[in-house]
Amino acid sequence: MKKNIVAFFDIDGTLYRDSLLIEHFKKLIKYELIDSREWSEHLENTYKNWEKRQGNYDDYLHEISDQYVEAITGLEKSFMDFASDQVIKLKADRVYKYTRSRIKWHQSQGHIIIFISGSPDFLVERMAKKYKVNDYIGSTYEYIDGKMTGGVIPMWDSESKNKAIDDFIKKYNINMDASYAYGDTNGDFDMLKRVGHPIAINPSRELLFKLSEDSSFKKRTKIIVERKDVIYQLNTDVIHIEDDCNK
Repeated sequence: MKKNIVAFFDIDGTLYRDSLLIEHFKKLIKYELIDSREWSEHLENTYKNWEKRQGNYDDYLHEISDQYVEAITGLEKSFMDFASDQVIKLKADRVYKYTRSRIKWHQSQGHIIIFISGSPDFLVERMAKKYKVNDYIGSTYEYIDGKMTGGVIPMWDSESKNKAIDDFIKKYNINMDASYAYGDTNGDFDMLKRVGHPIAINPSRELLFKLSEDSSFKKRTKIIVERKDVIYQLNTDVIHIEDDCNK
């Protein structure tokens, strides 16, 4: 049986220019579906700390995720769905040109396209439908009797993504050596390493460090940076990561 070529796409920071979870958080605050004053202050303070670069990007997202779970616990699922629809309606086109064009290219080649993201599954599902991809998986946010419980089955770490990829390999009979993966953070490292064509989009410092530690993987990884209206492909042989910006 002929094996299939697949393109795995992370969403936040890879396709979407920010975080779907943060956009959803903002919409819950905007429409006063949660305590707007309390949580807008939390979100603003956390973002200001990140702006000062007093931590790494993964830690920043984890802190936001913890605040988000606390804010939505006990919330009606119908409120969550309303805010989700607003995110897709107003923000889903805010994507990188490079990644959007790659989705179209993979579709033209007849490749299977899978979104695999740490964002909430209800947002990942809506993005998957908008971009007409074949399959998806996100972090599962649990609810009972129409209310959010605060329980989460994560999909933002390498271990969870690895397990999901194993399931997709069985489901789609994938040729991993001929397949592609697109990601931007440390949580995408194993996903990128497992395919023949890894592409790091606007990679985080932590992901670049991981790349630098594995010469064979670094050599076959394409690094793309998109800023404003320019798309750059970096030469992995000359990338140097400074520990001290004052050097």
